Amino acid sequence: MTEQTAFTDTAEYVEKDGKRLRRGFTTGSCAAAAATAAAQMLMTGEIVEMVQIQTPGGPVYNAQILDAEILEKAWPSGRKRTSCRCAVLKDGGDDPDITTGTRIVAEVSLSDEPGITIDGGAGIGRVTKPGLDQPVGQAAINRIPRQMIAENVGKILREWQNMRNAPKGLHVVISAPDGEAIAEKTFNPKLGIVGGISILGTTGIVEPMSDRAIVETIRAQMRVQKAQGRRYVIAAPGNYGLAFLQEQHNLDESNAVQISNFVGEAVEMAADLGFEGFLLAGHIGKLVKVAGGAPNTHSKYGDRRMETLWEMAAVFCPEENRESLRKEILECVMTDAALEVLDSHGLKEKTAQEMARRICANLVQWSGGRLRAETIVFSHQNRELVRSQGAEEMIRACMER
Repeated sequence: MTEQTAFTDTAEYVEKDGKRLRRGFTTGSCAAAAATAAAQMLMTGEIVEMVQIQTPGGPVYNAQILDAEILEKAWPSGRKRTSCRCAVLKDGGDDPDITTGTRIVAEVSLSDEPGITIDGGAGIGRVTKPGLDQPVGQAAINRIPRQMIAENVGKILREWQNMRNAPKGLHVVISAPDGEAIAEKTFNPKLGIVGGISILGTTGIVEPMSDRAIVETIRAQMRVQKAQGRRYVIAAPGNYGLAFLQEQHNLDESNAVQISNFVGEAVEMAADLGFEGFLLAGHIGKLVKVAGGAPNTHSKYGDRRMETLWEMAAVFCPEENRESLRKEILECVMTDAALEVLDSHGLKEKTAQEMARRICANLVQWSGGRLRAETIVFSHQNRELVRSQGAEEMIRACMER
């Protein structure tokens, strides 16, 4: 099978700026598909050319399998399959994605440890600093891709265990032959992920979007909300914020607007459309930039997360401890790690409250004083860090509508 025919033909299409653009599939979907094929081969001894998995976002991924290989070792009773290896070519659709065309490889082997264990091999980054999705020392295979791999490979293991001579467990190793070189062109080294790319994705789907298309999509979402008679916009930068609102506040996704990095434009847009208020919910890693005065939170516009956290903490820090605290915070890579520093100094709560105050003040300013602003900030694993005084009332009003 050639690389030209290795991309899936099952991806869905979206209309953006009058253009028909094809969605792609994340590295997480590719890893799960490759692992599923390898596990199936290990069980049956037959080469797999295509495998189907369900993505968390809904669409089915029919992945073409490359480089399928059954590895055998000599045992006293004869040759025995001990592992199988498969690859899937990463297809980012019509989204400009640096990992498109990368081979995502999975090797699945027999294991004496019950269940499914997962690790990263060559070309997959390793976490070296705290505050990321995975603990220090673990492969940079994020939580949702791990779940996808475990669920799909686990189904095969359970089917196998209904037969004779089934193993106790299966061990999955994900690799990317070109991952180390590709990672040098990403933010991974700065984030403390060394040696390769990350396996990512929350929905399993890559959405092709230009900046203009994103802004117009935000506008369309708000118009729908306005047409339904809503007084307030409940907004989140992305999937994590939407999931937080749903899990922690029972707010259906249809009641919230996803605004990506375009916070300032979204607030101005909400005011222009005649909304009375705007609630911004998101992870501290994004919202601390808003507190620092950044109307667009994309990294290309700069990253002063740690400096902003230090500036807010300094308001409450005793003079004799300021230099020590400043150094500790500025040495952090991720905001969740900086929160641990603030907590150790007894300043986390006050700093978080100051952050919420500044976020709301900036939202009001960007709206030209036309909107009431509220915020909810959460940290790692959806733990609520702080909320402004009127945030809950605004959410209730939205749910009651």
